[in-house]
Amino acid sequence: MLKTVALFAVTAVAEILGCYLPYLWLREGKSAWLLVPGAISLALFAWLLSLHPTAAGRVYAAYGGMYIGVALLWLWWVDGVRPTWWDLLGGSVALTGMAIIMLAPRNS
Repeated sequence: MLKTVALFAVTAVAEILGCYLPYLWLREGKSAWLLVPGAISLALFAWLLSLHPTAAGRVYAAYGGMYIGVALLWLWWVDGVRPTWWDLLGGSVALTGMAIIMLAPRNS
């Protein structure tokens, strides 16, 4: 379980970074060369999602909760914006949803 959560966290960082670098180019006027590591990061993101042994739709649904949590950390650490109480509440709901999906009994 801890391995899966850690893999989700690394996957979320890869996805956010892969989207953030083009954002810097488009919105902040940074170098277009940021698209290269951005594309590599998005390819890494797709590969990391493929490492989970369960159905893709379930992986994506559970991953969504972790993505929201990591995005809120990114908001705080990278963007320098402290999450509001509402941000934290929404992130908690998303992580609870992730836990329900991950911990549900399965008939294999």
